[in-house]
Amino acid sequence: MIRGFKEFLLKNNVLALAIAVIVGGAVGKVVTSLAADIIMPMVSPLLPSGEWRTAQIMIGKAAIKWGSFLGNVIDFLIIAFIVYLMTKALIKEVPPPPSKTCVRCKESVAVDATKCKFCTSDI
Repeated sequence: MIRGFKEFLLKNNVLALAIAVIVGGAVGKVVTSLAADIIMPMVSPLLPSGEWRTAQIMIGKAAIKWGSFLGNVIDFLIIAFIVYLMTKALIKEVPPPPSKTCVRCKESVAVDATKCKFCTSDI
């Protein structure tokens, strides 16, 4: 039973996914703190009224809290941009393998190929 569970975890990358969720949550807390505690205090003086997150419109007894919504949208954009920058810094794009072009069909084939896999002509 335990062996089957271990195979399930390793075969389906469940363990890697669990680690990714835990690390993602931790990174999320750091990025949220960066947005709320460092970036937003610098942005707030540029906006009209320092308490703009509490802005609301009353319609009868209901309150539409547009300031809170706008603040969450700005937080999201900041967090998404920081995650984008972190991803670009940590994950480098793998260059494509070297290739050459077939003279007959103009398709890209491996450098060491002697026959084109598309038109089967000799290279």
